[in-house]
Amino acid sequence: MRVLFVSALLLVAATGAALADPDVAKGETSFKKCMACHAVGPDAKVKVGPPLNGIVGAKWAHFEGYAYSADIKDGAAAGKVWDEANLDNYLTNPKVLAPKGKMAFAGIKNEDERKDLIAFLAQFNADGTKK
Repeated sequence: MRVLFVSALLLVAATGAALADPDVAKGETSFKKCMACHAVGPDAKVKVGPPLNGIVGAKWAHFEGYAYSADIKDGAAAGKVWDEANLDNYLTNPKVLAPKGKMAFAGIKNEDERKDLIAFLAQFNADGTKK
């Protein structure tokens, strides 16, 4: 009986951790990995990659003035949107959604870190102001 109780407690604890709300502050820390190529905020400019203002919910290849890869342009033509699920998949391994894409980043394997990063990005409007 005691083993069953301990097992149930561990299951509840694991489920609670998996359902934890994303941490925007941790997402901001994670974004430091992205800053060599991307920017956010009112003064964000094109670097190696496009600015990520307003990315959550935006159409693929939405930023004018950036030369997206054919994979990303094809996704845009197909009506794809950077919703949380697509961003999560892309951040896990960019080459899965865009095999010939320009992003030279291996991805983020930790699910919580990806969720935190997406929550950080979600706070930016297209003009770089925070929601």
